[in-house]
Formats: sequence, C-alpha cells, structure tokens
Amino acid sequence: MPETGSTTGSPATRRQMLARSGALGVGIAFSGALSELFTGTAAAQNLGHGGYGPLVPDPDGLLDLPKGFRYRVLSREGEPLRSGEGPVPSNHDGMAAFAGRHGRVHLVRNHENRANGRVPVPVIDGLTYDPGGKGGCTALTLDAHGRVLSERVAIAGTAVNCAGGPTPWDTWLTCEETEDRAGTNGYTKDHGYIFEVDGADPHRTGAVPLTAMGRFQHEAIAVDPKRGVVYETEDAFERPFGLFYRFLPEKPLGGTGSLRAGGRLQAMRVPGVPDLSSIQEIGARFDGIEWVDVPDPQAARTPIRHQDFGPKGITHAQKLEGCYWGGRSVYFVSSFAHSAEGSAGDHYGQIWRYDPDRRRLTLVIVFGPDTDIQLPGESPDNICLAPSGGLMVCEDGGGAQYVFGVTRHGEVYAMARNRQAITSAATAAGGTPEEPEWGEFAGVTFSPDGRTMYVNCYTPGTTFAVTGPWRG
Repeated sequence: MPETGSTTGSPATRRQMLARSGALGVGIAFSGALSELFTGTAAAQNLGHGGYGPLVPDPDGLLDLPKGFRYRVLSREGEPLRSGEGPVPSNHDGMAAFAGRHGRVHLVRNHENRANGRVPVPVIDGLTYDPGGKGGCTALTLDAHGRVLSERVAIAGTAVNCAGGPTPWDTWLTCEETEDRAGTNGYTKDHGYIFEVDGADPHRTGAVPLTAMGRFQHEAIAVDPKRGVVYETEDAFERPFGLFYRFLPEKPLGGTGSLRAGGRLQAMRVPGVPDLSSIQEIGARFDGIEWVDVPDPQAARTPIRHQDFGPKGITHAQKLEGCYWGGRSVYFVSSFAHSAEGSAGDHYGQIWRYDPDRRRLTLVIVFGPDTDIQLPGESPDNICLAPSGGLMVCEDGGGAQYVFGVTRHGEVYAMARNRQAITSAATAAGGTPEEPEWGEFAGVTFSPDGRTMYVNCYTPGTTFAVTGPWRG
C-alpha cells in the first residue's frame, strides 16, 4: 500500500506558505476556551506546540503530510468488501474508532449515499432498514499493527448517512441528513433518523431507528458522558436554518440499545439571539441558555425548524455540522453563514462551546471573512480532539482540501492536504489529464492509543490511516 514521506519540494501558493509558516493563525480569531479541555490530563503538558512542519508533496499524488508521517490506504470505494458482501460503498463520511480485544481497533464508517448513490451499501438480512435506501455504514477491524482483518456491512437501507458520533459504551450513532418520506426517491419508509451501530457485532444493534431523537436533517451528535444527554446538530439547507438539540434519554448511559427506550427532545434557545451568525465577537458568552421541548419530534406535518416554539421563538444557525464532546463541554460547528442566503451575518466557520454545568454558550473560534484566510465554500466540518491537545478540523469545500489542526493558543496548522485536488487543478490549467478531483475530508478520528489518525476522503471514497511522531 502506498506511503508518503518524500522531501521533494514544489512551488507554493500564498495559502500554502501561510500554512507552512503558521501564519494561518493570524487570520483566525480564537479564544482560550479550549484550554479547559485538557486541564489535569496528560495531553495538557503538550499543549502550546505548533504544527508538525510543512506538508511534503506525496509522490503517489494522494495525501500530503508533514515530514516523518506516513499513510496507509485501508479501503477504497468499489473494491471488494472482505466479507464478500459486495463492493465497498461510495461517499465515505463520518467515522469513529473503538478499542477491541488484543489491541484491535474497530472503525465504523458512514456512507452518505442518496437515492442516486454510485455504489450502494449492500442489502443484508437483519441489518437493513429500508431496501430502497442506498446509505449505511461499514465496519473495519484492524489488528494491533494496523492491518485490516475484516470489512463488512454494519447497517444498510438508510439514507444520506452524513456524520454521527460515538457513545460512551462504544457504539456509533449514525445520522441521516434527510427528511425524505416513504414514497419519495424510491424509499419504502420515512427517513431522517439516528441509528445505533455496534462495529464489533452489528447484529447486536440491527437497523432500528431511534425515533424519539427526532426526524430531521441530522448531521452529528455528541454524548455527555456524565449525564448521558445526547447533543445533535441539524444541517438544514434553506431558511429557516437548523437548530441545536439535546435529547434527554429515559435510560441515560444504559448501554447498547438503551436509547430505544425513548426520551425528550429539546432545542436550544439563546435569549435575544435568533441567529447565531449575528455573533462575531470571539469569547462572546451567553448565560442562562434555555432548552425548549420540541412540539412534534417526528415532524409528522411540519419540519421541526418550522414548528412553533412560542412567542420567544428559537435560535437558528446556518450549516450546523460537526459536534464533539471534550472536557466538560460540547463543541459544535457552523460551517459558514451567508447573509445573501438569509443568515443574519457572514462568516466562514464558527466553533461554539456549550457548558451544561453553567448553562453557558461561548463563541470559541471564527473563520473569516475579514481574515487572511479566504475560505468561501471551504469551511470547517467534522472535528475531533487531537492527541497533543486542541482540535483537528476537516475542511469541506472546493479545490485543495485540508485537515487543519488548531492549538489551544489559536495557532492553525495544516496536517494533511488532498493532493488529488491539486493535480486536478493542474489539469484544468491545461496539464496532463488526471483522475477527477477529490472531495472533502471527513470522519477524522484517532485510535484509542492516539498513535494513528484515521480520515476519509469523501469521493472517490477512501479511508486513510496516518501514523508518525504524534505528540501526546
């Protein structure tokens, strides 16, 4: 399998030079709120370091990484699943890694296939929700040396499985980013749900929608490991934009299957703030956050974001996407906001932190537009904690795509670059024809021991394992 590590140089764009010098940090407003993530942890001793140096062009034209790092391609769209169930499905998206026995790692990976998905998730007895759905998840098991032992279907017959999140009991909650009903797009059942997936034994969880958690355009989730509350983002594509939710389960932290017992779905109201994009000041803090019961979680007649939340209304935000629990807070991403599309303000990405102990919401990071990084359409999406502290952020947009690291002090560094997008750009300029441009990065996550970063390229669907001198 291809690995990278060449030190060959190449002409650098202004954006590449910024990434190499660390100057990207000057273009991003940042607060010190992330420092609380690692207080009292081993990782806290390593915080404050910058990145890992300039990205080295990959001679195989797949993935540029800093010197000393290597990648391995674990799986590619269209190749045979090791289970023999069919080809590896397309549109690799959200993903998480779980510890297995004897040093093994279980990866659970989403496939965001719509009705026209190129390579559908194979239909498997006992693991299929709706035979008309082409989305779902696959599960890979890796040995202690990172080699793929098995790859199989984990859930099928779902639709537009975008992101999701891990649970404290080591299952994956996969989210459908659609509100399509039975009778549309070839579906035989309603969609827009969350499903629980056990990567080690998919038949334990089956294909059961967690209906009480709401039917809407789900993006990602994060679980409060102390209370068992599940936070959910909604990536709505048009006004009124999505909401930020919490689900109060009847059986919190009850283990696999406990979320089927039901619970209460609520939406966040920030008093006096109908649209989060109107807030541009880093460190802006709102206390007394309110949570309002959702009138109809099943959206039987009206999508939730259109429903009546009373005279005080509810708080919306454009492109609510990544969601992650860290320390004592939940972090969530608004990938961008455009006033021309109906948002109250413009930005190229926000990261918010909600502290449930204080009922406090804080704006942690803002990307542009009045910054030195111009990221229109190239916005933060999936996020996760890095082993050395801070965050890893997947970029979602056009052209060359990056995985960026963000330290607690606000320095932003490039960790990986989608090389195929660069060669495609050369083709557009009259160079030698190459393969089609690659899509966004997605599903960034780390192995339980912090020694390997796993990340997907969306299209052509590819899963990478990145190893090297990680600090942590």
